[in-house]
Amino acid sequence: MKVGFISLGCSKNLVDSETIMGMLRAGGHELVSQPKEAEAIIINTCGFIQSAKEEAIQTIFEMAAYKQQNLQKLIVVGCLAQRYKEALIADIPEIDCVISIREYPHIHEILASVLDGKPLKAYAKSERLLTSKPWSAYLKIAEGCSNHCTYCAIPLIRGDNVSFPIEHLVAEAKRLAQNGVKELVLIAQDTSKYGLDLYGELSLLKLLEQLHEIEQLHWIRILYMYPDEITTELIMGMKKLPKVLPYFDIPMQHANDHMLKLMNRRGDMKDVNALIEQIRFIHPDATLRTTFIVGFPQETEADFEDLMEFTRSVRWERMGAFTYSPEEDTAAYSFSGAVPEEIKQLRLDRLMELQKQISLSKQQELVGTVIEVLVEGRDALKGTYRGRGKANAPDEVDGLVFFNSSRDIELGSFVQVKITAALPYDLIGEELVPVKL
Repeated sequence: MKVGFISLGCSKNLVDSETIMGMLRAGGHELVSQPKEAEAIIINTCGFIQSAKEEAIQTIFEMAAYKQQNLQKLIVVGCLAQRYKEALIADIPEIDCVISIREYPHIHEILASVLDGKPLKAYAKSERLLTSKPWSAYLKIAEGCSNHCTYCAIPLIRGDNVSFPIEHLVAEAKRLAQNGVKELVLIAQDTSKYGLDLYGELSLLKLLEQLHEIEQLHWIRILYMYPDEITTELIMGMKKLPKVLPYFDIPMQHANDHMLKLMNRRGDMKDVNALIEQIRFIHPDATLRTTFIVGFPQETEADFEDLMEFTRSVRWERMGAFTYSPEEDTAAYSFSGAVPEEIKQLRLDRLMELQKQISLSKQQELVGTVIEVLVEGRDALKGTYRGRGKANAPDEVDGLVFFNSSRDIELGSFVQVKITAALPYDLIGEELVPVKL
């Protein structure tokens, strides 16, 4: 059949989508990019916060409209399917099949029966069909989360943390590298907890050491490292592995001890400040990124000022924030002391304006320096290129590097760029063209 696929949500969801698409293509199905051409459409949904749920529902209704044309089957999978399977079946009759995440071990059988009956390879044995740029790929190293933060529905949706065996991850990374991947981005709900459930100890460094041996890889980046599990051994071990970028994505969520306790976040601000100081000392060129929630129940103006002061003190290279979204079935859903929406938004605006100033200052410090850039695009009309440096993750959260060059550059190449100007989130530069001897 001709199958259209829509993937919503985070990079972890994207890996699931790529696996399902690989399964379908290997099973003889044709993947199409235009919904009007599809005989079946699969939507991989997000159900993390209210805005993501609304986007998923809107997408389902938009795709259901194609049932008046060529579309025969509308299939919904992913987080929303896991969380609200019965409601989706009852409320949206246009949906032909809802497959929850816990059913993924049998998804090949379900899809085969819903589509045309052709046998499909099992999910766990299917090779991914990369949808990202061919030189960069995500490697999901674990599923689920055992932290049980009071605001988060992920454990309800995906269960507790389950690490994937090192040998399986290394094998997948080698396949990706052989297919042209040069940048590997490690992801999980909590990458720093990797291996604790499987090997009885934190094992992220052991995984990194083996991935570092893959010759074709040039950059290895880690996202979603929880602060209380970033050990001195890991920080120092990363220093000894040149391919592992000094990129520390540490979702803090807040900077007030009372707020962190309400969120069920382990550790306190004394520990966090010591960790950041240690990272900066061992990795002077480190990129520190974080995420904050503003307007969590019972957050006072004083609590928020602690967050502002912490942001001023650390001067994060990268920082994102969002207002608290109450999610049913989470512990915080019943908390008293809700912060009014207008106050949440005002606090968010103040925090992001502060970060914009910090980011611009940090960016300006790079003017005159030379950085390595992975080239990812070219503006044919302007003759300029765009790419990412070591400090720029590929998840559209970080900025880009725009630069001129006197030569044609193959996309996916690494070049040296001298930075000539800085914007709050992007950099401007000129390529240092290699001299031919």
